[in-house]
Amino acid sequence: MNTVVLLPLAGRLRTAGLRMYAALRATMRDRVVLVFVVALVGLGVLDSAQLPESLRFVAGALAGIAPFLVLAVAIAAFTAASGADRLIARAFSGRPGRTIVLASIVGALSPFCSCGVIPLIAAMLRAGVPLAPVMAFWLASPIMDPEMFVLTAAGVGFGFAGAKTVAALGMGLAGGIAVRALERAGRLRDPLAAAARPGCGTAFDPRSPVSVRWRFWEEADRRDRFVSDAIGTGGFLLKWLAVAFLAESLMMAYLPAESVAAVVGGDNAFAIPLAAVVGVPAYLNGYAAIPLISGLLEMGMSSGAALAFVTAGAVSSIPAAIAVWALVRRSVFVLYLALGLGGAMLAGVLYQVSGVPI
Repeated sequence: MNTVVLLPLAGRLRTAGLRMYAALRATMRDRVVLVFVVALVGLGVLDSAQLPESLRFVAGALAGIAPFLVLAVAIAAFTAASGADRLIARAFSGRPGRTIVLASIVGALSPFCSCGVIPLIAAMLRAGVPLAPVMAFWLASPIMDPEMFVLTAAGVGFGFAGAKTVAALGMGLAGGIAVRALERAGRLRDPLAAAARPGCGTAFDPRSPVSVRWRFWEEADRRDRFVSDAIGTGGFLLKWLAVAFLAESLMMAYLPAESVAAVVGGDNAFAIPLAAVVGVPAYLNGYAAIPLISGLLEMGMSSGAALAFVTAGAVSSIPAAIAVWALVRRSVFVLYLALGLGGAMLAGVLYQVSGVPI
């Protein structure tokens, strides 16, 4: 009797062990994982004191973003498994002007940071949503949301919070319009990178019938789709974000934020473009940036430079940029950076000349 019970159990354990070994081998062959491991080894050799600090930072950053990342990945997997991604694609495949405005408003109200929004962006692009409304949502979402508005108004000033909200909407609209113009010229087709494309290479036809099953767990194939999408998207982002947060920890260690004020002070004629460029590596996250901006303003940063710093950092922070690099084609990545930096600079200039108090 014992032999009858133990033999199948041993077989299952052996199968599970082989699968784990195969998964481990595949993971170690992954170039992103290898970069992360090599970077840790190099840091341990060159600056052993910084290694535990960077590991703690990566762990803390991943833990901090985990609720938003899990929520975003779950939403993305749910929309794919239920078929709701097709509804979203149909809604965003209507009149371009309406969809760009809608995407900008929804983005400014959504509670996702520049990293947390990426699973939703991937889901929309895979579902065939045109890039113009996706880019509008993409640019507007990390800059502002209702909770961010309240905290910014309390920590920096109501005028600054209002300017940041206007910047989010304006950058979303401008980015969507710019992408739409390029799409009409025949550019930016098939924006997803090869590694991030869905298995089937078919595009979404908005005229095709849409089958949505909200209770997707009642069908085995939809359950499998949910699990595979969640694991695939979550693993894809987790490895890239680990590398990104490691890079961010090194920049924070060797590029103190306090040194930024000397470069982007009000006396510098190039303060606003410099603030936008410096904001990309120096930016932490939306909430951590509030006391940072308040301190930099007290240290002499101009109001326009402060807005450029915080909007450029929100859209194009190093962790988000690395994840975007892995997600889309290089031409789309360059456009995303150009729109983020250019929009931040323009927003800073307009805020500076408007004279609106902080």
